[in-house]
Amino acid sequence: MSEPILSVRDLCVSFPSEAGRVDAVRGVSFDLYEGRTLGIVGESGSGKSVTSLAVMGLLPRYAAITGSVVLGGEELIGKSDAKMSDVRGKDIGMIFQDPLSALTPVFDVGTQIVEALQAHDKKISRKAAWARAVELLSLVGIPNPESRAKAFPHEFSGGMRQRVVIAMAIANNPKVLIADEPTTALDVTIQAQILELIEKAQEETGAGVIMITHDMGVVAGTADDVIVMYAGKPVETGTVDEIFYEPHMPYTIGLLGSIPRADRKRTDPLVPIQGNPPTVIDFPDICPFVERCPVAVPACSEAEPALLPVDEAVGAAAETAAEEAAAPEIAENDGTKVFTHSAACVRAGEIEDRQIDGVDLFPVPELPEDALAGVPREERDTVLDVRDLVKTFPLMKGSLLKRRVGSVYAVNGISFDLRRGETLAIVGESGSGKSTTLLEIMDLGADRHTSGTISVGGTEVTSLNARSRRQTRRLIQMVFQDPMGALDPRLTVKDIISEPLASFGYEGNTVTRVRELMDLVGLKPEQIDRFPGAFSGGQRQRIGLARALATNPDIIVLDEPVSALDVSIQAGVINLLDELKLKLGLSYLFVAHDLSVIHHIADRVAVMYLGKFVETGEIDQVFEHPQHPYTRALLSAVPIPDPEVERNRKRTILVGDLPSPTDDAPGCAFRSRCPLYATLTDEQRKVCDEATPPLAAKDPSIDHKQACHYS
Repeated sequence: MSEPILSVRDLCVSFPSEAGRVDAVRGVSFDLYEGRTLGIVGESGSGKSVTSLAVMGLLPRYAAITGSVVLGGEELIGKSDAKMSDVRGKDIGMIFQDPLSALTPVFDVGTQIVEALQAHDKKISRKAAWARAVELLSLVGIPNPESRAKAFPHEFSGGMRQRVVIAMAIANNPKVLIADEPTTALDVTIQAQILELIEKAQEETGAGVIMITHDMGVVAGTADDVIVMYAGKPVETGTVDEIFYEPHMPYTIGLLGSIPRADRKRTDPLVPIQGNPPTVIDFPDICPFVERCPVAVPACSEAEPALLPVDEAVGAAAETAAEEAAAPEIAENDGTKVFTHSAACVRAGEIEDRQIDGVDLFPVPELPEDALAGVPREERDTVLDVRDLVKTFPLMKGSLLKRRVGSVYAVNGISFDLRRGETLAIVGESGSGKSTTLLEIMDLGADRHTSGTISVGGTEVTSLNARSRRQTRRLIQMVFQDPMGALDPRLTVKDIISEPLASFGYEGNTVTRVRELMDLVGLKPEQIDRFPGAFSGGQRQRIGLARALATNPDIIVLDEPVSALDVSIQAGVINLLDELKLKLGLSYLFVAHDLSVIHHIADRVAVMYLGKFVETGEIDQVFEHPQHPYTRALLSAVPIPDPEVERNRKRTILVGDLPSPTDDAPGCAFRSRCPLYATLTDEQRKVCDEATPPLAAKDPSIDHKQACHYS
């Protein structure tokens, strides 16, 4: 470990634009050692991915790159693309964020792995390369690798595609493995499998890993060392314990404070970082975080602070010390310590336990009083009641004369109610039926393939005519996952928010109402004539929320409303949802794959598997005392932003994918993946095979039901 396998010094990357030169990366330095994992974190636009692409030589020709990237004693900056092709895939492997885009759709996965092998080993025969490809697929946990090697990317699930990408990345035993947001679009159970697989790949190859992510929980569980980036530069570096337990940069403290945690009861609102990251065009010589920093002083606007060891006295940044710190922030490696704990902040020496002079850097915001405080759940109005909801899709066969050969049971007999001022969250893996449930409720049971009853505000709506159903829609509105895709880019904010007002015949002053709604969701009313493209992701989601509130609904349906946002922006939106619920008495039906967000915002939760609820109840009951094996597996897979907790956790890794939703035979649908099933006797397994477990409570006095024969 005396010599790094990868050394990056003063890496700078800029791009030309109509507005001026964009300095995407402004002086990144680090060393990566064999067998260690370096986590690079920060908001979107901080330069994380551009740094990795510069190391890989994958930036476009118009990118201006300076600095040094040395791999095994060989300088990579300035190499031609042809020469970098000899390095990529052989010495440096990369796991991309979107596995479907990273794989060629017209070739089977075995052929693509063979190509990766033969590109760097001209002597290997196709037969030997194919055998190695099958071996790699087996190594990354692809079942039946001999037959699955001949399958195409679209025939795999998202998690399985990511496994194939990992197999390609480690095919030639690279020295460096770069993982760029490798788990962002995956369920928590699949995410746990992929992170375990990356760790296994590191053990197999001995590679140093660069983990690029915005998920601080993933960093806590995987990284040895951490670089926190902001506006293209490292603003804090150190070991994972130093960054999480002793942060000395306000930006790092803000990131950690904005994260919802599944292992703690929600008592206070999250602490968001106000504002947005700066545009790095002709950037002035000031601290890039000064506009968002709650403890900024005049010295912050005099010069951009250098990255200095945190134990140096405030103001001791002499010219020589600044030069040494910039050259890099890397300490002498003694086998364990790689980075000196450094921060780019003039007040770093004043910060202790995330405070200055005993005062929190980021004060916890206050929420309004609950309009329904003190009213028991059973005394609140039922705003939504769903009974025995079933949604099937016809399974067709035949190219010319199509005939129905079966049904896909997307939602298979679920029942629940939602009370005023309450948030009910539906959680589960992709394909479990969560979003279909929301869409069926928004459709108010109008589809002929839907059965069951849906009551909104006490009115059963599935039998209403089209006109009455339209009027009922005023009471239930929806906020979508992708804020940009949900807003018409050709309409102004005024037009977008006033659309439902015109649709339902609003008789007041439309502009005044739009301004009221913008103010309610934290947008400046003077921005009323701007287009969606002029807003950040969090602001666009606020526009969507204002549009949903325009009709004074009782219920807002939220489909992954914060999954596309940075954690700092996400915290502000979550706090806004909490505030609106308390102030207006709104009820939320919430779907998200992030169980930490669910734990923070929900009052009750329903865990869904293959179209059915397997566990429901009050949020703390389910999270603290999970009964169903599936719920336990989900919760064990949630990353916790605490290195000590992550080091001592034992995860339940689910094997395999969801069974086919076309099978509605009796029996427990989870038994093929259930860890408990493997420990049962033959007689007990027979019960699981033949009898569908009912959703029932062990104690009728507690709001907690589960569907398992033996939990």
